[in-house]
Amino acid sequence: MDITILKKLGLSEKELTIYLKLLASGSISVRRLAESVKLNRGSVYEILKNLQEKGLASYYNDTTKQKFVAENPEQLRRLVDAEENRVRSLQDNISSLILELKSIRGQADKQPVTKLYEEDAGIRTILNDLLDVLKDKEEKEYYVYSAKDASSDIGRAFPGFNTERKKRHIFVKAISLAKGGGTHGLDERRWLGTDDHSATFIIIYSGKCAFISRDKQGTPVGVLIENQMMYNTQKTIFHSLWERLR
Repeated sequence: MDITILKKLGLSEKELTIYLKLLASGSISVRRLAESVKLNRGSVYEILKNLQEKGLASYYNDTTKQKFVAENPEQLRRLVDAEENRVRSLQDNISSLILELKSIRGQADKQPVTKLYEEDAGIRTILNDLLDVLKDKEEKEYYVYSAKDASSDIGRAFPGFNTERKKRHIFVKAISLAKGGGTHGLDERRWLGTDDHSATFIIIYSGKCAFISRDKQGTPVGVLIENQMMYNTQKTIFHSLWERLR
């Protein structure tokens, strides 16, 4: 019998041991229960109290002794319902908290925020941020200056990026700095025609600009700058160049 699900409902190892023993024993005194599970009576009393609060155990008086019994296992459904209610409440509370935290964060928007990310995990963090930010926007579009070497790093860091992007109906316009590169769906590409494969890959999206390149050791690095004015400037330059490359 797989009882791991009971642990997910908040039952501890000792609570599980005693609950299963109660189920198997029918009714049992605390002394006999403590002996059978090899715990002291004080600990057993506390665990029984917890099980009673969860609706999984009860007791009755048999002459001079108190005996405990397990409640119907159907009571476990109540724990599932309680857990579902707890999760729903947590979701409501976290949504409200996120709005408050975003409001606090927005107060610092006058100053650019710069973040450094390293290696594949760092590049993947930037790309996930792009997907998360744009999924709720009305204008689901961003802009890219594509560089060949950095493109291979991005492909390795997040192989399914374009698939995920298309699932979220996010459109991209890309200017390839060098020759090569193609379209993947929900995208357009134009070419600048240089021979520089090692140029920086630039992503312009929703008040942010990400610059992805390599350090001296050839390790992928990304710099993410959050600043609306910088974003607006980079977006204007991109559109101007885009029209010239028509």
